[in-house]
Amino acid sequence: MDRDLKLFQTRITEFIFVNQEPEPADIIFVPGNGYPQMAERAAKLWREKMAPRILPSGRYSVTLGHFAGVMEKEAQYGGEYETEWEFLSHVLQQNGVPQDCILREDQATFTYENAIYSRKVTDRAGLEIKKAILCCKSHHARRCLMYFQRLYPQTEFLVCPSDTENITRENWYETEKGITEVMGEADRIIRQFNLMMK
Repeated sequence: MDRDLKLFQTRITEFIFVNQEPEPADIIFVPGNGYPQMAERAAKLWREKMAPRILPSGRYSVTLGHFAGVMEKEAQYGGEYETEWEFLSHVLQQNGVPQDCILREDQATFTYENAIYSRKVTDRAGLEIKKAILCCKSHHARRCLMYFQRLYPQTEFLVCPSDTENITRENWYETEKGITEVMGEADRIIRQFNLMMK
C-alpha cells in the first residue's frame, strides 16, 4: 500500500473509531438503533457497577418512519417493538438490568436528537452528569461523541463502543461496505460540524 494512503487510513481510523476504557460514571447512554450489541455492552458495564443508570434513546429512523426491526441476533431478541427504546430496554433487561435502572427516551429519530432528548430526560430527572459512558457503534463513535459533548459541555465522556455489521477499526478499509460507512461518517461529521459552528 502507498505510504501516504496508509497514513490517511491510520488517521481516519484513529479519528472515527474512538475507544476508551470505562470508568465509574453517573450514567450510560445508548443511542438508538436495531443492533443489540451496544445495549449488551451497557448491561455488562452496569453489572460491573460502572454506572447506576442507563438511558437508551430512540423512537425510530426519521427516514423510515417506523422501527426498522432487529438487525442482528434476531433469534435471541426478536419480537415486535414500536421503538428503538423499547427494543434496547428489552435487551438491557434480558441482560440483567432491572427496569427501574433504565431511563426512557423514545422520541429521537436521528443521532443528534438522541443527544438533545437525552439531555431533556436527565434535566427533568434532576441528574447532574459529571461523567458519562457512551455505548454506540464503533464506526459511529466520533459523531455520537460530538453530539453528546455539544449537549453536555461540562461532562467527561468515555466512549465504549461495539462492533456491528462486521465493520471494525481493523478491517473497515478491506470491504466496499466498510469504506462506504466509515467515509460516510467522516463526511457527515464535517458537514454537521460546519452547521453547528454557524
